[in-house]
Amino acid sequence: MTEILHERLARATRAAADGGVDALFLTPGADLRYLTGYDALPLERLTCLVLPARGEPVLVVPRLEHAAAEASGAGDVVKIAVHEETDDAFALAAGLARDALGGDPARVGVADRMWAEHVLRFRAALPAADQVTAGLVLRPLRLIKQADEIDGLRRAGAAIDRVHDRMGEWLRPGRTEAQIARDIADAIVEEGHATVNFTIVASGPNGASPHHHTSGRVVEPGDAVVVDIGGTMPDGYCSDCTRTYVAGGTVDPEFARYYDVLLAAQKAACDFVRPGVTASAVDAAARDVITEGGYGEYFVHRTGHGIGLEEHEEPWIVNGNDTVLAPGMAFSIEPGIYLRGRHGARIEDIVVVTDDGVERLDTIARELRTL
Repeated sequence: MTEILHERLARATRAAADGGVDALFLTPGADLRYLTGYDALPLERLTCLVLPARGEPVLVVPRLEHAAAEASGAGDVVKIAVHEETDDAFALAAGLARDALGGDPARVGVADRMWAEHVLRFRAALPAADQVTAGLVLRPLRLIKQADEIDGLRRAGAAIDRVHDRMGEWLRPGRTEAQIARDIADAIVEEGHATVNFTIVASGPNGASPHHHTSGRVVEPGDAVVVDIGGTMPDGYCSDCTRTYVAGGTVDPEFARYYDVLLAAQKAACDFVRPGVTASAVDAAARDVITEGGYGEYFVHRTGHGIGLEEHEEPWIVNGNDTVLAPGMAFSIEPGIYLRGRHGARIEDIVVVTDDGVERLDTIARELRTL
């Protein structure tokens, strides 16, 4: 892994120089983990990778976090500079950039998810520098997953598929959404994830709200139940998979009808994925089937989102996004149909663009399953 991280740092340094960004300041988040392997805690005390376009990168950490940074292996790929409680850590980081560059940077990139108070402290420490988002430099690098990242996403997909395969253990009439979600969360960890990111269990009319989480509603016989779950694996890569179930009883005929439309739409979008097509066109491949089936107004969100070290990242699979798909891009395909006040359904797989098509990383059956 050290060799991979060294290569990522070298590519990021070249990209910063090519993009006219003199230095990147990366606080805890996916970018920092991508480049150093360090999953740092976001704290009021500054942790920040200083990555100059010339010179060596340095990880600035508070004394309290030094042991954690070393334990992560970050010290094998970058130098670590420790600041004490009374130090001005922002001045320290700014000084490291000046020393590497031989003067004040004219343009710096701050982490896309950096806290506003930290952005302002860096602005005060480097008043002459224009600030841009580090994503301008790092987004193209993270957008194309390398072989080790795709392997990580495959493992994540297999782990979350195992949870869905066990759904009959917990999802049944008479239990509340919250009870079911707690059991699912335990299984997400049991099946190999380090953390649980979300457990959406949306039964009956709650299924018509795409981002319903859970509630005390008791699942009733015949309810359609949308189960959208995901977590983060020990290596940092995420899973995200949705299946819709029927909790015993008799299936609503209209629900069964539009589920068939949804299944065809999800397959059409997945089959359409290949190098050279646009993200917008993939969205249209799903949306057109649903519209032709008479449910276009009930598909209320984009078809998908990128995934990697973050649950949601680029590329966005949405109308108007002209990003051209290329091998290594990974994202969800998750059309949905939602009838307010009645029920809803969503089918979601993570896919990766291959040299000549697509690989689905979630392989568990998508057909409607009655538990």
